[in-house]
Amino acid sequence: MSHVIVAPDKFKGSLTAPQVAAAVARGLREAVPDLDVRCLPVADGGDGTVDAAVAAGFVKVGRWVTGPVGKPVPASFAVRGTTAVVEVAAAAGLTLLDRPAPLDATSHGVGELLKAALDTGCTTIVLGLGGSACTDGGAGMLEALGGASFDGVDLVLASDVDNPLLGPTGAAAVYGPQKGASPDQVEILEARLAAFASRLGLEHADRPGAGAAGGIGFAALAVLGARFRPGIEVVLELVGFAEAVGEASLVITGEGSLDAQTRHGKAPFGVVRASGDVPVVAVAGQCSVEPGDLGLKAAYALLDIEPDVTRCMAQAEPLLVGIGGRIARDWVSE
Repeated sequence: MSHVIVAPDKFKGSLTAPQVAAAVARGLREAVPDLDVRCLPVADGGDGTVDAAVAAGFVKVGRWVTGPVGKPVPASFAVRGTTAVVEVAAAAGLTLLDRPAPLDATSHGVGELLKAALDTGCTTIVLGLGGSACTDGGAGMLEALGGASFDGVDLVLASDVDNPLLGPTGAAAVYGPQKGASPDQVEILEARLAAFASRLGLEHADRPGAGAAGGIGFAALAVLGARFRPGIEVVLELVGFAEAVGEASLVITGEGSLDAQTRHGKAPFGVVRASGDVPVVAVAGQCSVEPGDLGLKAAYALLDIEPDVTRCMAQAEPLLVGIGGRIARDWVSE
């Protein structure tokens, strides 16, 4: 009997990674009722990292924290044993804003979540750096921590980007416009980050990941003794992918858009690399690259079935169920 692993990332704006995995798994089982299917939803360090951890057996812990513009927001992190998983997006995410606030958004709530994780007694903390609304260099985070000690704590920064803090590929120049910053505001943010870095140590500004999450990576590297790792590698370890794939005959991964960026730190490419000789196929909202260029055996795109984008996003779940059945027919022997 075939053993199939379903390990997709989220379809942003449509379905969470656990929802994508469940829909594909349902289609597989409807086509082959006795099929051995294991759902291991993943993430690349951005929003959805906590969801992936919870799906793998971590316990979700809720807290109210300071949101990106100072208003209290409900947030959560995940805990299993002495390991915690925290998301920047949960406390300082773009999705928490009613309108852009490029000059004012703060990472203060991230520090509050980290402190809560420390208070649970965790000695390993994974901090997912994606989806931030702020470009404060992590100043708000450090303020909230208030000197909390990270001695004896392994703080792992998980991200799909490794930008430096400053310059043309830095936090303000590359990601400021995505957070609503005008060209003049980008210059202001760059100057603020440069001044902040000069106080904490410019030698950390060029380290990989220093520019992630509006510079939160920088503060964590410079002050908290953090280490940086590709987010998908960290998440695959958290969910036990290496142990599971050893028994698999097929892996199904995916994300909302399979494109030229997928090779650069995105979850599906990380899944392909971690799968060894096990064949990998992908599901996606849309696919603009040749599957073979990503190491995939095939890709199944929702837009190939429903070309209207609005309907495609609204009907993503039943479309994925249908694609799961098609994958079973194409790749699984009863």
